[in-house]
Amino acid sequence: MTLIRPLAAAAALAALAGPALAQETAMPFALDWVFEGPAAPYFLAIDNGHFADAGLEVEITAGSGSLDAIPKVATGAYPVGFADLNSLMRFLDQNPGAPVVAAMMIYDAPPFAVIGRKSLGIEEPADLDGATLGAPPPDGAWAQFPIFAAETGLDMDSITVEPVGFPTREPMLAAGEVDAITGFSFTSTLNAERLGVAPEDQTVMLMADYGLALYGNAILVNTDFAAENPEAVEGFLAAVAEGWQDAIDDPEAAIEALLERNSAADADLEQRRLELSIRDNVLTDWVAQNGFGIIDPARMEEAIAQTETVYDFQETPEAATFFDATWLPEGGFDLSE
Repeated sequence: MTLIRPLAAAAALAALAGPALAQETAMPFALDWVFEGPAAPYFLAIDNGHFADAGLEVEITAGSGSLDAIPKVATGAYPVGFADLNSLMRFLDQNPGAPVVAAMMIYDAPPFAVIGRKSLGIEEPADLDGATLGAPPPDGAWAQFPIFAAETGLDMDSITVEPVGFPTREPMLAAGEVDAITGFSFTSTLNAERLGVAPEDQTVMLMADYGLALYGNAILVNTDFAAENPEAVEGFLAAVAEGWQDAIDDPEAAIEALLERNSAADADLEQRRLELSIRDNVLTDWVAQNGFGIIDPARMEEAIAQTETVYDFQETPEAATFFDATWLPEGGFDLSE
């Protein structure tokens, strides 16, 4: 594994030694979602100078769902983005040869979840039979729900699915208009709590706890851009790792960086959201032991096999088509608590 701290020091020394007015490479970055707690590490990487040390000028744009950044990166509108790896698998199957690939895993444990209300009779997956489920069509958790259903023995035909919008998802759960929703655990649970659904009334079913081998969101790169700018991509990924380590070290500072871009955010709520994402999705036991940013090939093969049970690939999928570690150091980065 590559240690992050010495990397930053080396980058800083290189920056001091280089031309004072060196041209920075512009790398606009497309997020999956709005500026919430889990986006804070990327802003911290800007504010702490990690992107600048790598010779990069990074502007971050909000997204509208887990799938949103995939076409943005594939078309070259953005050289880098953040999106659901499983949705990328299907996109590349439907658009073979598109110049986009995942280059760095962020959510080693995906935050895909089903959030129900105990007061509405939802306490375990079996309770979803006959229930009404609110699911935004572009939601990454909804995209993987058929696998969750297969792993837990649910009958999809018995569930009434309401194709709700992202802004109305948690309000409908709070109002009792749906019995459960799909969403990211750190997003929907806290949003529902803010709307009056007490934590003790929430049943949070993390799909990873029910047999899903799937990975979550990853940094995507446009492969045409990467072929012409490999050092820029390597520097970007290293700066991202620095940002996450800084956020782990000082979540409050990370949220301060976020508030600079989203002054309407609730600082305490977003810090809780960030800390949940670190604990449950980013700094997992596997990442602590094996490195941040990389994947386990055996697990990836299992994830592909699970996806094949609910999706008919046009071509036999190979992990290398979706994830390319070319721009990562061997063993990934070393994140520590």
